[in-house]
Amino acid sequence: MGSSTLKMEMNTFRILSIFIFLSIFQVGNTQVQEEEKVIIGSVLQDNAIKLDGKVDEEFWQNTPYISDFLTREPVESGQPSEITEVRIAFDEKNIYIAAIMYDSDPSGIKAFQMKRDASLRTDDRFQIIFDTFLDRRRAYFFEINPRAMRGDGLLSTGQNSGFRAINKDWDGIWKAWTHIGEFGWSAEIRIPFQTMNFDPNNDTWGANFARTIRRSNEELVWSGSKRNQGLYRPQNAGILTGLKGMSQGLGLEVIPYGIAQSQKLQDPETGEKDTDSQVDGGFDVNYNITSSLKASFTYNTDFAQTEVDDRQINLTRFPLRFPEKRDFFLEGTSILQVAPSSRVDPYFSRRIGLSGGLPIPINYGGRVLGNLGNTNLAVIHVKTAAVDTINPETFTVTRIKHNIFKESSIGIIYTRRSTRDGEELPEPLQNRHTLGADLELNTSNFLGDKVLQFSAFYIGHNSADPHDDESSQWDRSVRGIRLNFPNQPWSGSISYREFGDLYDPAVGFNRRNGFRRFQPTFRYTPLFENSNLIRSMEWGLWYERLWSLENMLLTENYRFNLGEVRFESGERIEWGATRNFEFLDEEFDILRDGSVIVPVGEYTNWQYEVGVSSASFRKISGSLRFETGGFWTGNKSETRLRLTLRPNPGINLSIEYEHTDVSVDEGGFSTNLLQLEMGFDFTPDISLSSNIQYDDVSKVIGTNTRFRWILTPGTDVFFVYNHNWLNDAEYRMYTLNQGAALKGVYTHRF
Repeated sequence: MGSSTLKMEMNTFRILSIFIFLSIFQVGNTQVQEEEKVIIGSVLQDNAIKLDGKVDEEFWQNTPYISDFLTREPVESGQPSEITEVRIAFDEKNIYIAAIMYDSDPSGIKAFQMKRDASLRTDDRFQIIFDTFLDRRRAYFFEINPRAMRGDGLLSTGQNSGFRAINKDWDGIWKAWTHIGEFGWSAEIRIPFQTMNFDPNNDTWGANFARTIRRSNEELVWSGSKRNQGLYRPQNAGILTGLKGMSQGLGLEVIPYGIAQSQKLQDPETGEKDTDSQVDGGFDVNYNITSSLKASFTYNTDFAQTEVDDRQINLTRFPLRFPEKRDFFLEGTSILQVAPSSRVDPYFSRRIGLSGGLPIPINYGGRVLGNLGNTNLAVIHVKTAAVDTINPETFTVTRIKHNIFKESSIGIIYTRRSTRDGEELPEPLQNRHTLGADLELNTSNFLGDKVLQFSAFYIGHNSADPHDDESSQWDRSVRGIRLNFPNQPWSGSISYREFGDLYDPAVGFNRRNGFRRFQPTFRYTPLFENSNLIRSMEWGLWYERLWSLENMLLTENYRFNLGEVRFESGERIEWGATRNFEFLDEEFDILRDGSVIVPVGEYTNWQYEVGVSSASFRKISGSLRFETGGFWTGNKSETRLRLTLRPNPGINLSIEYEHTDVSVDEGGFSTNLLQLEMGFDFTPDISLSSNIQYDDVSKVIGTNTRFRWILTPGTDVFFVYNHNWLNDAEYRMYTLNQGAALKGVYTHRF
């Protein structure tokens, strides 16, 4: 790249950044804010209530309540079909929420789920957020259904899809009780103050509440009833006031665990067996340095209870990204994200303690999460052990994000990966460092009440090779800008980013290098408020263009959303078309076994897709999706089917099948992927689940069975059993590995 071209691009970037910055700042500070809604908390006296889900005590009857909910759907800011009442009380140690969901047809209440953190797209539900620092940027999220199923998470604002970024893998310690009667259903919820961070000197929190009446798909919210607002935006929450005398105790939490496990491995080629059994233990310690900053230490960390990854068949040229599921790395993800809509991932926690999907022992880890005034802070330090040819490593991640203006922020991220005596890197081994910066400028008051968001980022890292004198920092970096208009019925975004040829963050994830990418997206999603048949429709255009850094066209996609229809009944139907151009600069081995290789060249193809799905609250529900069209030198068709049965509350059975047929000039093949999930929830605290998967590319059948018993909130017992068989023409149901683990976790708070 010539210096004049580089200077021109950087000047354009700076001018556009300054223009957007000034526009948002000016608009965001000239709008009149709507009056905030207020709920007042009451002091709870000893023995004033019995926690059984029945909101019938005299104390509750005399407690101020709110009932001025409005609908977001089916009518924006409309009057609900049913009344909802919410009351708040507190004592020194806990906050209590009492909710009455009146229902004129209690027989129509939907309540299938009981497992902790299960999806409530099937059920009636009641949801809460508490913005404990009243900064309009993050909140604690809690939800229940009529059977006292509990779900929770950490909510953060930003430029994530759908206005939301909820880390639902965070598990707080709290309890809920519910009751179903002729009036509808009611709930009492107790959340210890030790579960949340807050400023004890502040008597006011941000708060919001929402309710779903599932049979009519009616969404109610207390504050923020417009379609571009809602529960998941703390900016639109109301106010909880009157809090006083709250205590977090010493702020010390000790979580020891014990585990007994056994594992057997077998080699189908040699028949050799390797069996290992052990009893082990470890602990976590959490301490509130301040009311808003928590330090954590973990020793001899074990993730035996973690669910297995969903299997995928990769027919693309690029690696797949699997989600993080380990508890230690899940908390704080909202702070650690950098430009999430741009998918740059300078920090990807699965690079720590995992290699090829297999666990690497973690000797110890430390973590500091929280905020200091207007600054969000996340620091992680982990030491992994040596395993066979894998050397011990240390990982350090630091993220600082400072709030500016009303909804905006500026931040930096730094990661370090150090390997001792490594053979995979040249000597003398260098520490691998990554440093990045990002800017987010957001307003909820553009043109009155519209949301407008702008982001910019730059991330780079050093070379792992100390003898590398040829590559530049520009080659090892990514940079980009994005403008987002996430509103209804019109929405859209436009982004530009560049990935250097050698960008490969040592603690991050990257799919592709060496390109410039331009991507505008437009959508129109009207709500049919007067229709008894159709709830909404969506049309849109998604365009993507990738050039090499030498300005050669690499990829071009036109994706047309020809219509996505949501019916009042909850059913959906959608169809679309995509035109794809790809320049292949090297041969592509589709199955990665040398059987089907696509030659170098230029390829243009059209693909078409149609999908239908039934309402998720039905006892029998499902979805069907079919895609067909050109694929490199030939054609590909793909069918995905999912069927779910819920014969009784607490029983969820689903089967998912994916079949792909590929016919290209270089050969043809078919792939099949089957997944069976069985869930048996005996109570909200006792659950048994099993996941069975098979694909005919790896020829491996795998099972993961998981039993969880929550004795008390924070004290859990897990039993996990895994078994994998090889099932091909030579080996029929040959056991590759099997293992079982029994783990107990106890939480004690001081």
